[in-house]
Amino acid sequence: MERNLEWLFDKFIAHKGFHTDIIPQNSLAAFENAINNNYAIELDVRLLADNNIAVFHDSNLGKMTGQDGYISNLKTEDLQNYKLLKSNETIPTLKQVLELVNGRTPIFIDIKNESVQTGTFETQILENLKDYKGQVAVMSFNPLTLEWFKKQAPELARGLLSTKWDKSLPERPNSFFKRFVTSHNLLRKRADADFLAYNIDFLPSYQTHKFKNIPVIGWTVMSQEQYLEKVKYVDNIIFEGFKPKI
Repeated sequence: MERNLEWLFDKFIAHKGFHTDIIPQNSLAAFENAINNNYAIELDVRLLADNNIAVFHDSNLGKMTGQDGYISNLKTEDLQNYKLLKSNETIPTLKQVLELVNGRTPIFIDIKNESVQTGTFETQILENLKDYKGQVAVMSFNPLTLEWFKKQAPELARGLLSTKWDKSLPERPNSFFKRFVTSHNLLRKRADADFLAYNIDFLPSYQTHKFKNIPVIGWTVMSQEQYLEKVKYVDNIIFEGFKPKI
């Protein structure tokens, strides 16, 4: 049965929630702010030491919390001890975010699994989602993660993240092999994605032509001017730092 995925393009997507100078990214406040402004939500997830799922972008805690260490070494009960950008917001779990959103807007989950090993991380995400009634898409640079979801939860929308790995990109993999595979989308058929999420700075790109008849979501648009320049190449955008207007 063909799935209806029109909701992927109904709302602009707020990158890490609709955060501001006083509302930290990937916080419950940022997600509530996105809902209040009628935006969909993009968020990042990482696996904790107790196999729970935290909503957090970086592997290192320092930039967002000012404390040393790695998110993967924390347990769920530790999260309350880490304030985001000196605010009163702490690192939320995926369960907390799902309870907050409660189907009020679509959620795009960026899965930070850099390993070729799949199963543990993905299973925990799926366990969190099993009773959730809202609209959810999973996204990843890792095509093997999307392949896992294709087999285990084919009803979920899947988005393959991709980019040209310019040296200026902070998340650029150290491995040439990973950069080559992900930038040239060599495993795209295994991912069998419903949409391509591509770096807006490098659009248009010949890489998008490798994907037959699937929509493109551009990330991360940082201004209205950039949106107007690039909108002809995409079906929707993930944005940050401004309020996009059609």
